[in-house]
Amino acid sequence: MSRLLTLVGGVCTLLAGAVPGFAEYPTRSITLVVPFAAGGPTDAVARIVADHMAKTLGQPIVVENDAGAGGTTATRRAAQAAPNGYTIVAGSMGTHAAAPAQYPNLRYDPAKDFTPIGLTAEVPAVIVTRKDFPAKDVKEFVEYVKKYQDKLNEAHAGVGSQSHTYCTLLHQIIGTKTGRVAYRGGAPLLNDLVAGQVDFSCVSLSSVVSLIQAGTIKAIAIASPERVDVIKNVPTAAEGGLPEFQASGWNAIFAPKNTPQDIQAKLNDALVKALDDEGTRKRLLEMGCVIPAKADRTPQALQKQVESEVVLWASVLKGVNAVHN
Repeated sequence: MSRLLTLVGGVCTLLAGAVPGFAEYPTRSITLVVPFAAGGPTDAVARIVADHMAKTLGQPIVVENDAGAGGTTATRRAAQAAPNGYTIVAGSMGTHAAAPAQYPNLRYDPAKDFTPIGLTAEVPAVIVTRKDFPAKDVKEFVEYVKKYQDKLNEAHAGVGSQSHTYCTLLHQIIGTKTGRVAYRGGAPLLNDLVAGQVDFSCVSLSSVVSLIQAGTIKAIAIASPERVDVIKNVPTAAEGGLPEFQASGWNAIFAPKNTPQDIQAKLNDALVKALDDEGTRKRLLEMGCVIPAKADRTPQALQKQVESEVVLWASVLKGVNAVHN
């Protein structure tokens, strides 16, 4: 009998090593690829959520920033990683909804090349300018940009990024075409906006709350249906006479396609627990994030969101690609 048990034990050991997900996951650190520079909105949300997820999973989650091409380069690399749960990616509306319309030769399919884990946060867009920009409200901003569009520069975090997408929508609505300056992520963009090197941008609220509160940049309008508590004095675009400018970004976690269901379930469970944690929620809310409802945190809900938003942003961004930056 002892020889039989030893044999069975040996077979189980071999299977555990050969079948992804069979062994207790995770047994080592997990790499979370953030396809933008450190300090930007996607990076900030990813780090806050990953901090709590690591506690649930019992292993460190190492954030790896890899900026470039609006986040698409690192996102493609993450899609091609081994589907064993040890490489996951912080995707966003930019990388997983807008990018297909803006990169004709995009080498991944947001809806087919990933295993969805769950939505982490939603964040409304906000129009921000250098602090000494002449306009003080939406009406004056639109008039000024129209009048001096050949002299103004709009900054974005790369074609396919959320900031590029938001301002593309804004330009379409108000009929302008200013200079467009691409950065390798949100942090360097904001550094130059604070320094007055560029004139305006359309960014996720989470990346600029502290700058707006400190008065180092000026907020013109938020692209949400209602004002938000962290910058209650900033009007909505609709209040300012620009009701068409409604835009909200989102962040989520994905794994490579064919990641085993048990690993997907463990990662989603850790994410859900993070979003239920009061400390994590407080940090996200202070950034201006909207925490997704429980029904919106499932892998299935994220998959549907990606599929629908690819179609939505394709209609908005038709004809806008890497040549227009």
